[in-house]
Amino acid sequence: MKITFLGAAKTVTGSNFLVEAAGKKFLVDCGMYQGKATEEKENSDPFRFNVNEIDFVLLTHAHIDHSGRIPKLYNEGYRNPIIATKATCDLCTIMLPDSGHIQEMEIEWRNRKRKREGKEPFPPLYTAEEATKSLELFRRVKYDEIIDIDENIKVRFNDAGHMLGSSIIEIWVNENGKTEKAVFTGDLGNNDIPLLASPTMIESTDYLVMESTYGSRLHMRNDDKAELFLNIVSETLNNGGTVVIPSFAVGRTQEIVYEINKLKEKRNDEEFKQKYRTLMNVPVFVDSPLAISATEIFRENMDLFDDDVKEAMEKGDNPLEFPGLQFTRTAEESKALNEMDKPAIIISASGMCEVGRIKHHLKHNLWNPKSTILFVGYQAPGTLGSRLVNGEKKVKIFGEEISVNARIEYIEGYSGHADQEWLLNFIYSFIKKPKHIFLVHGEEDSQIVLRDKILETTNIPVTIPDFGETYELSDEIKMTNKLELTTRYKPLRMEVLERMQKLKDEVEDMTEIVKDEILTENAKDAEVASINERIKELEKQIVKILEG
Repeated sequence: MKITFLGAAKTVTGSNFLVEAAGKKFLVDCGMYQGKATEEKENSDPFRFNVNEIDFVLLTHAHIDHSGRIPKLYNEGYRNPIIATKATCDLCTIMLPDSGHIQEMEIEWRNRKRKREGKEPFPPLYTAEEATKSLELFRRVKYDEIIDIDENIKVRFNDAGHMLGSSIIEIWVNENGKTEKAVFTGDLGNNDIPLLASPTMIESTDYLVMESTYGSRLHMRNDDKAELFLNIVSETLNNGGTVVIPSFAVGRTQEIVYEINKLKEKRNDEEFKQKYRTLMNVPVFVDSPLAISATEIFRENMDLFDDDVKEAMEKGDNPLEFPGLQFTRTAEESKALNEMDKPAIIISASGMCEVGRIKHHLKHNLWNPKSTILFVGYQAPGTLGSRLVNGEKKVKIFGEEISVNARIEYIEGYSGHADQEWLLNFIYSFIKKPKHIFLVHGEEDSQIVLRDKILETTNIPVTIPDFGETYELSDEIKMTNKLELTTRYKPLRMEVLERMQKLKDEVEDMTEIVKDEILTENAKDAEVASINERIKELEKQIVKILEG
């Protein structure tokens, strides 16, 4: 058995692993890179394998960094099965077409500039229609059921507790007269995620490919984060501000709605009751069509919720509903949220603030010291969300520079990923320990900390694979091949040139926006004067660079 690491290698997105075993070639995940611009460019790069030689795909879960290049795979001729749990298949029916729509919108924006430059337009990575066509390849399986791929390969999907339908995949391979087993964790869930069951503990494996997103950190425990959430929200609302929560449309949004609903059971003292009443007296808007559709899929798959949630449901308490909760579907309803003159809570995608309606809400709230931007999920380096969490005082949104005056908060405990403690517990739980562990889906610094901890506590050999490395799985693990480095490893000089090009593009975008939205007949003199002063500041910065 061989594994080639073609994504999520020393980075957190782009999950994609090629397995060669018992005469078959198959993929575990086929995800998109997200966050860093240089990595996102790789989504359109050719696959590093022959698409026509892939016999099947095993999909751990529906998040786009694990599933997002499946339509590209389809467009290049792949027609074999994509095997996943029912809930994962259900979620992909909304998430992949939504991703295709985003590809179309983003390329339309970029092609406007190419048209002005007299260049040929680029096609999108794939369209919503093409993403919908790829869904015909999906094959639904149940948790805990052993599936025979053929006489030499069998697989089992186990609940990973990360999101609805997420899976830890066990793979048994019979070749050369012996059977060996590999386990791919996908994304392991945080052990106290609302709604979902805890990750399944696996009894045995020979080789383990494990995520490591939070390999160097510990999460806040559930009770602490719920109280912190209530304190932040109530303080903002009492101050007359709006709480904007950038949230992943699928999974995190539903968990936050559930947590808000359950806060009333946390404590019984008067101070807590007063904060809870403050929360319940304002509207809570879920502003994401994808999140709304996903919430409906959650309701259709409530058999996957943990036992406490199912017990509450039997008593008539729907965990995804409460008074004051409102869903906004149309763009007009979304825009109206930013024209309200009363406090509110707005939960909107995307969770890393790169695309979607959240950017409009940030534009209208970041400048306001009364408002709070509350982050509740992982922020990949290079994303707008990451820059805000790390304290940037000015950011560009739709080509306009916005001062960050709002309160910025980050509650890490809401992460859907296991922290260091539970990653280690997952390893400790094996009755028959793995002979070798590969760490993927993590930033390298975090992986090194986790690797050292694993070695210290278990003495199990650990490899942190680089992109394009192929390892032969045997008693002595060895790298048998390495593909040339990808475009994200460009030298610093190339990065400077790319930044210059990006700056040029952003100035062109800003010019169009100023023409279309600022310099109109109805524009107020104060607005025009304000943008004029900001452009002067930009000119000064450019002059400083030239003089230097």
